[in-house]
Amino acid sequence: MTRRERKLSIGLALTAVAAVIFLFVITDNVIEAPGGSLLHQAVTNLKNVIAPAPNIDIGPQQALANPPAVIKAIYSTNWSAASEKKIQYFLNLLNTTELNAIVIDIKDYTGVITWPTIIPRINVLIKRFHDANVYVIGRIAVFQDGVLVKVRPDLALHSSSTGAVWGDRKNVHWLDTASQDVWDYNVQIAKDALSRGFDEINFDYIRFPSDGNISDIRYPFYDRVTPKPTVLHKFFGYMRSQLPSARLSADLFGEATYTDESGIGQRMKDALGEFDAIAPMVYPSHYANGFRDHPNPALAPYDVVHYSLDQALWKALQYEKTAPTSTPRTATYRPWLQDFSLGATYTADMVRAQIQALDDLNASSSASGGFSEPLISGWMLWNAENVYTKAALLPE
Repeated sequence: MTRRERKLSIGLALTAVAAVIFLFVITDNVIEAPGGSLLHQAVTNLKNVIAPAPNIDIGPQQALANPPAVIKAIYSTNWSAASEKKIQYFLNLLNTTELNAIVIDIKDYTGVITWPTIIPRINVLIKRFHDANVYVIGRIAVFQDGVLVKVRPDLALHSSSTGAVWGDRKNVHWLDTASQDVWDYNVQIAKDALSRGFDEINFDYIRFPSDGNISDIRYPFYDRVTPKPTVLHKFFGYMRSQLPSARLSADLFGEATYTDESGIGQRMKDALGEFDAIAPMVYPSHYANGFRDHPNPALAPYDVVHYSLDQALWKALQYEKTAPTSTPRTATYRPWLQDFSLGATYTADMVRAQIQALDDLNASSSASGGFSEPLISGWMLWNAENVYTKAALLPE
């Protein structure tokens, strides 16, 4: 079993416990499961036992007054952000390199809410980063959510053959993409995070499932007739309507940069008018062998990223030409880049090559007159273990 698989197994094992804790974490007016009165009593009893000590956290923080125009971020799990040793590591990177932002899990695929279960003093943590002039992004995994599946199985995907809750090839459970109850639940979480001082909300897993026995899925709400992109387009618009003044970003598959036929419902043109930034996950290792004639795309970081974002820029230009005049915004691009070894051992030069591809595209697109201003507004580095290649980063 690999380290990643062990982590997944541990996370899934914790989900059952998290299903109970979840009710305490979110407050009593969250979407209630059938039998809500019994659940309410359970929550009340749980609060009497594990209520946090008075003044465990400070008050809500304000968002950064002058957020950076170009975001250069690293990712942190909620567990890393709960570790003082890791926080010191992050602050050292942020204070000594070009980095100026951090993405912290608010809710990952397990569905566990970060506070107060994992980080009781979340407002204190936000203040620490803000005091260092660090832009703080909260990541929410939307349609992968083991806790909500436990509490509201009526919102979950089920197996047509067995009737049990459906799981993908890693046995991760999914919620119905077409359920507005699921949408509202994630809006509530986002609003709470923003009220605490998070500068931006990053939505991940905003798609239909892509692996496992897809043909065996029974959807409680999705009618299988409406095109999947139509469902997601409506979801994107709903999130913007419910969070009209918030800074929002959306994680899309890398293939969304060059095709509209992904099978999971993600289309770039549907997201461009609803988010402040779109974060395509253009990890070279995730592209199929033979992409762009590369036997192993992981070994071609510059070309993969350059091509993907070049195609994305073209999509943005086409969108601007056809979008209704009432559309309030066109998102910028802020892709997720690879800082982990998969398909190849990733060196500092390979990480930097991806950043250079973005810099070159910004220079060429502005020079060509295609856009009035650079449409690539930074990047975010992904490493699931939250260890980053400092040698790939420019000094502050």
